[in-house]
Amino acid sequence: MIPVDGRGHIRLTMTAPSTPTRGHTYFDHKADVGIIGFGPLKEDAFAEAAVAMFDLIVDVSCVEAREKVPIECQGADREELFVEWLNTLLAEADIRGMVFSHFHIRKMSDQMLKGQAGGERLDQHKHQPKLEVKAATYCMLSVMRDAASWVAQCVVDV
Repeated sequence: MIPVDGRGHIRLTMTAPSTPTRGHTYFDHKADVGIIGFGPLKEDAFAEAAVAMFDLIVDVSCVEAREKVPIECQGADREELFVEWLNTLLAEADIRGMVFSHFHIRKMSDQMLKGQAGGERLDQHKHQPKLEVKAATYCMLSVMRDAASWVAQCVVDV
């Protein structure tokens, strides 16, 4: 069973290593999939959630960062910014016929993000697509700091 708080947000229990780690994971949702990114910085949590999302689409370990695409987005607060980040990445991938595997955030506040995504053109044979992620949603949306790291989560529509 996945532990949740009173608002339905996933509560991650992580032992705090000497240096906070970063990574991503998933949680079940009725018809969709929940993604969670975490890391010592808010930027790390956003980047890891993007990896989690694209790993639903293809095996990101097969995606080379041959092309870098600038990404800019805005939101009213850090939660809205998180959803905008993920949806901007999906839009850029769709427009360019690409998949992404590497994400770097250069500048970020609670309302603005500037960064880049690295990836390559989608090759059906090489990347063997898995799921279609239609959009990041506001369902179970949370961006917060826990004892060890930043955690960013939401449900993506598949």
